[in-house]
Amino acid sequence: MNEYELIKSLAVSIIPLIFALSFHESAQAYAAYKLGDKTAYMQGRLTLNPSKHLDMWGSLIIPILVYLGTKGAFWFGYAKPIPIDSRNFKNYRRDTCLTIMAGPAANLIMAFLWGAVIVLLYYLKINESFFIYMAAMGIRINLSLFAINLLPILPLDGGKIALLFAPYKYSQHLINLEKYSFFIIMLLSLFGILTNYWMLPIINFFNKIILYVIQMSGVYMI
Repeated sequence: MNEYELIKSLAVSIIPLIFALSFHESAQAYAAYKLGDKTAYMQGRLTLNPSKHLDMWGSLIIPILVYLGTKGAFWFGYAKPIPIDSRNFKNYRRDTCLTIMAGPAANLIMAFLWGAVIVLLYYLKINESFFIYMAAMGIRINLSLFAINLLPILPLDGGKIALLFAPYKYSQHLINLEKYSFFIIMLLSLFGILTNYWMLPIINFFNKIILYVIQMSGVYMI
């Protein structure tokens, strides 16, 4: 991908990225609410309104730097974390786990929804490349966020799940590493470890499934 294509894809990706991050957080807020914790609901986080979730640094600056730094290989960003009071859950570990995993699950669902948008555009005979490209980037962004959030490093969702089930002596190591998490992710990314051995295998697996579903719908435009 040359510089022009990189900047073009970055511009087209802003809207899908905003929705991806907002959907991730609102899904966790909804899960917590249904499981008995109304903390996020009381703070107005049970909404898809981006202004309630987005963080300038994590939702804009870091995603752009990561995308440009990896030459469009993947996205990474975050929004304001959902406040959770696990004391309100009937089953602490189960319900906390379900609440946390609602975020990555939401991104996976949204990736399939962007695939549905491509099918809809095809049958509505809307051949505008901007919308098709945006939908394709929506799939890519959501699969990227899904994959990286499964990484067992705090404060990512995978790290929270690991902390939830790890023995005490290991949980302390996870907590101590949290302050270095951004640098660890960047280091793993620069050496291609994160991209080649974690991100791409997960992204490619689900991307093939989405592409198969799209083609089964009679669409062969991507």
